[in-house]
Amino acid sequence: MKAEIVAIGTELLLGQIVNTNAQFLSRECAAIGVDVYFQTVVGDNEQRLLETFKLAASRADVVICTGGLGPTQDDLTKDVLAGFAGRELIIHEPSMTAITDMFQTRGIHMVDSNRRQALMLADSDPLHNETGLAVGIAFTYEGTHFILLPGPPKEMKPMFSKHAVPWLQTKMTDEVPLYSKMLKFAGIGESNLEHQLLDLIAAQTDPTIAPYAKEGEVTIRITTRAQSADEGEKKLQSTEQAIRSRLSEHLYAEQDVPIEAVVVQLLAAKKLTLAVAESCTGGLLSDLITSIPGSSQPFLGGVICYTNALKHQLLSVPMEVLEGEGAPGAVSSETAVLLAEHISGKTGSDFGISVTGVAGPSPSEGKPVGLVYIGFAQKNKPTQVIELQLSGNRESIKHRAAKSALYQLWKQLKDQ
Repeated sequence: MKAEIVAIGTELLLGQIVNTNAQFLSRECAAIGVDVYFQTVVGDNEQRLLETFKLAASRADVVICTGGLGPTQDDLTKDVLAGFAGRELIIHEPSMTAITDMFQTRGIHMVDSNRRQALMLADSDPLHNETGLAVGIAFTYEGTHFILLPGPPKEMKPMFSKHAVPWLQTKMTDEVPLYSKMLKFAGIGESNLEHQLLDLIAAQTDPTIAPYAKEGEVTIRITTRAQSADEGEKKLQSTEQAIRSRLSEHLYAEQDVPIEAVVVQLLAAKKLTLAVAESCTGGLLSDLITSIPGSSQPFLGGVICYTNALKHQLLSVPMEVLEGEGAPGAVSSETAVLLAEHISGKTGSDFGISVTGVAGPSPSEGKPVGLVYIGFAQKNKPTQVIELQLSGNRESIKHRAAKSALYQLWKQLKDQ
């Protein structure tokens, strides 16, 4: 069964809100064996809506619409579809009762336009709205199944999962659900990772292999069709093992989680602590770590020592290392070592990590943009330094440097 998702609202086209509904609906459709072939965003315009619905009906078996079910005059979804399908709009009495009761309970005058939220197409099935007022609708017209959902995610998600999916499943025949597994990698770029898997990707039929990248991380999704999780797991097993055998040193998780989550989990499980000294990343490494719930247990804190003065005053890096003729400079392995050792010493942490480099857009100390040194100090072990030459703009270099630091720490933690 082919599906098209139609997100309705001029605010989406203007970028005023992000269309997270499409991501949710695509994932949920795949889980029940419905393939999303198209995603469309259209504004609150009657003619363009009509053209969109006509096109969607011509190329999809099911059209899932979000938005345009509210009380205002620009909420046109039901009106346009009623005209398209040649059906009358009628009041869904249970929804109308819920709307009037809500206004009465709150002591608020209900204007007549609120009745629009209780409208539904004749000969359609209502979809109960558990968290809002607008009733959803499901109906079939000339072989195409239409599902109308509210735009707010807190209303749309429960309506789709609890009411639209069971309705849709009554219309399905031989669809087999997709079963996917995520493998997360760090310390390797997307192109390099793909190069090591080219033969597997070229020969893929079932399962399929799909790599995609975020800054500093790469995800591989392997997918098959299966009637159960056990069957899916068995069908994916040989492909997963082939990928693992080639990329095990970079595989940090078997679910879609960021590497900072795994690092925090490992630190907590091993009862180890971490402190960081950041220059070019400007606190980004600390921010990534503290975005993870429970990070307060292993993460003691950090220092943003952006200037040479603060590197010297707060973390006791000698000025003769930082500046002057023949000095290694702030962007150097020597400075990275001292920052990592001193932040660990001052905080008493098991690990001290430092990041110093040139994020750009201009060179610094005669050193190129993207040159980064990461220092790793650990109790009772020699301090290590990793030199990186990163590409991208200023924001990309900062993010990749922070993720690289987390990857290096993960490598040390996983074997302890």
